[in-house]
Amino acid sequence: MSHRPGTSCVAIVPLFKGLSPEEQDEVATHARPIRRRRGEAIHRPGDDVSHLLVVHKGRVKISHLAPNGHEQLLRVLEPGDFIGETAFVTGSRPDDWATALSDVELCSFDHSDLGGLVTQYPDIAVRMLHAVTSRLDAAERLIADLTSADVEARLAGYLMGLPANHEDGRLVVRLPLAKKDIASLLGTTPETLSRKLAAFTDAGLITVRGSDVVITDPAGLESTAEAAVS
Repeated sequence: MSHRPGTSCVAIVPLFKGLSPEEQDEVATHARPIRRRRGEAIHRPGDDVSHLLVVHKGRVKISHLAPNGHEQLLRVLEPGDFIGETAFVTGSRPDDWATALSDVELCSFDHSDLGGLVTQYPDIAVRMLHAVTSRLDAAERLIADLTSADVEARLAGYLMGLPANHEDGRLVVRLPLAKKDIASLLGTTPETLSRKLAAFTDAGLITVRGSDVVITDPAGLESTAEAAVS
């Protein structure tokens, strides 16, 4: 994996944004490339994770497997996102799965090297704290949504929160995950998700075109998103 200035994973990670290009190049010398094919595990619960992993290309899903075999999707990592910071701080082993959603390239930083980098560049620790805090905030919002809103409200909020393009005065969003993964993220089943999408279509709120969803009534969908369980 190339570590030319501006091309390495270091250059796209918010964790290292406060460093100069020369300092980023120095950090990049500690990175070890890892590749995984789609569907391959990156780590499993209980694995000895002694490195920080940064997504360079592709996407990674973080999920929890319940005793009954049900998979709960927790979040999806995009290029620039990272995992392994908890083990770096606490030494604990993961209790979740990290799995490649596509062919992925990652940069691995041994915790021993990361400790030296944090000492040399304290800004890394501050940005790591910001990233973890933002992740906790997102987790708290998700928990609040799962406990206070029905499936329709959660789905409507999810659709309204996706990046949108304008097409003939309408909003068009692309589903970034398979429907089964979206269902898991929203705490429902694929069957229920399909029924709710069909109901939104029948109500004139959306039109589904494969992976694209045309939001034909943004105000109506927003109103649905704000509805909570009575």
